[in-house]
Amino acid sequence: MEKKSGKLDIESVVSAILADYREDRIINRTDILDQPDRDVVIEILGKIIKMIFPGYIREKSYKFYNLNSRLTVLTEDIIYNLKKQIAISLIQKPEYAGASYAERADVAEEITGKFMLRIPHIREYAETDVQAFFEGDPAAYNHSEIILCYPGLRAIITARIAHELFALGVPLIPRMMTEHAHSRTGIDIHPGATIGKYFFIDHGTGIVVGETTIIGDYVKIYQGVTIGALSTRGGQTLRGVKRHPTIEDRVTIYAGASILGGETVIGHDAIIGSNTFITESVAPGARVSFKDRKCEEKDDSMSDYGRL
Repeated sequence: MEKKSGKLDIESVVSAILADYREDRIINRTDILDQPDRDVVIEILGKIIKMIFPGYIREKSYKFYNLNSRLTVLTEDIIYNLKKQIAISLIQKPEYAGASYAERADVAEEITGKFMLRIPHIREYAETDVQAFFEGDPAAYNHSEIILCYPGLRAIITARIAHELFALGVPLIPRMMTEHAHSRTGIDIHPGATIGKYFFIDHGTGIVVGETTIIGDYVKIYQGVTIGALSTRGGQTLRGVKRHPTIEDRVTIYAGASILGGETVIGHDAIIGSNTFITESVAPGARVSFKDRKCEEKDDSMSDYGRL
């Protein structure tokens, strides 16, 4: 019996795959130059975070003599690379599909300038988040521990950066940023979500915050919380529709709770117990427990955990 050769026929494999590329498939796009570079986007994100927390992250790329020179070089670096990635990403939008790279670069430069001027605004909110973490977690010994170690803060800061780009109409790049944070922290915050000041995520693993979510000030969320859509069966017909809840000021949501629906409003100062499933609005100051599966009037004599 003739022994078959174990040698792999590379040409046959390549020919078969190229033939498949010629089929009418949505995954057949092969021009990688029309896609933002994920590694570059993540690098840009890291540099923006350095700009937000200038004294906490070491600079390995270049030397600097003082804060002014460091910030100048960092700013030029971010602007150059971000403008280029935005110009590439704009081809994803129908209105720029036929535009030349030079035309898209002009738009990208304008967007990049607007974004960079939002850095002080992002830093203002970041300051309140650090304060919220420090005041809300007795296990935090100092601000450095929070900034350097806490995944919840990293996810929030990334979401704040991505949200500004999302609001400016930048495609793909904001999602690349938040999905990078998601992969690193287990916290999934869509860049479209609107988040107020003093946002505190404790532990954080498994948290999901949907695109049209609105979160007020001084909100606390624990691990495993879902702020999601009641149903996505409508698919693309639901694009742009308010699908996710509104969480008003000073709400606390404990571990494992699910709050769903675009018309659902959690009133200010409410406490949502662990493992509750909520699809209707909750009155301000109410407490919702898994045990009763109903809203209860706030009783100031009870601890924060109340009937949870």
